[in-house]
Amino acid sequence: MTKIKAFVFDAYGTLFDVHSVITLCDSLFPGCGTPLSQLWRAKQLEYTWLRSLMGRYVDFTEITLEALEYACKVLHLNLDAQKSAQLMGAYNTLTLYPDARDALAALAEYKLAILSNGSPRMLDPLVKHAGLTASLTAVISADAVKIFKPDPRVYQLAPDKLGVDKSEIGFVSSNYWDAAGAKSFGFRVFWINRAGAQADALGMQPDHVLSKLTELVSHAA
Repeated sequence: MTKIKAFVFDAYGTLFDVHSVITLCDSLFPGCGTPLSQLWRAKQLEYTWLRSLMGRYVDFTEITLEALEYACKVLHLNLDAQKSAQLMGAYNTLTLYPDARDALAALAEYKLAILSNGSPRMLDPLVKHAGLTASLTAVISADAVKIFKPDPRVYQLAPDKLGVDKSEIGFVSSNYWDAAGAKSFGFRVFWINRAGAQADALGMQPDHVLSKLTELVSHAA
């Protein structure tokens, strides 16, 4: 098996907990924090896929706002400009998963990067807030090709940016659809299955299924 020279991480749901916004959601809309966060995330993902298929790209910031507005309408929540700004701002300070920092530190000998659907105006402050800037070789956004994962053009950004072959990249995601897309592209794929979820029937299997990011170290060779 080809030796891994770089690890490339999905951001949302893999390194950063998208549902860390629940506390703020619940403070703004008491009793609705969890359903709002869950519907917001579901629509955020759905809109990336639909816009990619339709060829009607807008960046992930706009996607995230559209998904928030939809979720609030469905849940009959009054989303004014102030609350919208607070919730959108929360994406700049999402909580880093407890195992993320240790995993990145343990893999410091490799090229490390983020490859995300997130827009630069979301990813840059997020990475800076988490103190990860010095740990990463690159923060790569799908915005560069104006389409979203799992389109192969997004995955191609990683070998192009890092200067390694795709077979030399270990791709890490907690989202199975992303893991499947990365495997189809040709990466060596690590699915971080924290919740013990059932794999989707997409005809692609990750190379490794792990329960936490720190388990990557034993598979890095």
